[in-house]
Amino acid sequence: MVTEKTFEMKIAIIGYGKMGKMIEATAKERGHTIGSVIDIDDEHQMIPDNLRHNDVAIEFTTPQTAFDNISKCMDAGIPVVSGTTGWTERIEEMKNRCLEENLGFVYASNFSLGVNIIFSLNERLAAIMENQAQYDTRMTEIHHIQKLDAPSGTALSLAEGILGNVSRKKQWTLEETGNKDDLWINAIRAGKVTGMHEVIYESDFDSISIRHSAKDRRGFAMGALIAAEFIKDKKGFFTMKDVLNL
Repeated sequence: MVTEKTFEMKIAIIGYGKMGKMIEATAKERGHTIGSVIDIDDEHQMIPDNLRHNDVAIEFTTPQTAFDNISKCMDAGIPVVSGTTGWTERIEEMKNRCLEENLGFVYASNFSLGVNIIFSLNERLAAIMENQAQYDTRMTEIHHIQKLDAPSGTALSLAEGILGNVSRKKQWTLEETGNKDDLWINAIRAGKVTGMHEVIYESDFDSISIRHSAKDRRGFAMGALIAAEFIKDKKGFFTMKDVLNL
């Protein structure tokens, strides 16, 4: 079973917000130890000597700092798991470094096991809908009001799965334009919603949807730790598809 573990790791937690604290607690429950905790006020500690004694780093910070944080962990020669969204315009640069220098890196816009299953279902459904032009498609995503990026990284991943398979959709938009070429992502920020993503296909006669609703943020922490257990002692660039063998 994917949630089982058979070894212990020393983990560096980069970013000590709500997710960092949850990863710390979940890691200890799984028998791992925390070797380093580095938050925004401890950036001076992001040096190889302070990092390399760890088996793996888990990074959840901000779009502005993620690239440098991941780079510094790679400088220390330890594999990295990152779930920070909003910086993926540079993901290819990081992937290339990882492959050229034989480093280990797992990136996911969402570490929820259920979300990653939805990603695979989304691509399969989109491929089916390529030849079903009577269906238009749109997306809705809802998150708590503190979430900084819109659309979410998860919504963007879902959108990419649609745009890569449904040729009548050319680009995503946050506005309801009425243009059939546009994939509308209705990004809502409200209350304390942990996260909901829904892909909807609708014709004049019926609608089809796939939806994921997160009940507890511990699911994201568990997924990140499973990814960390996966990447330990591995080299290469990986996603949750690899981790979960989807």
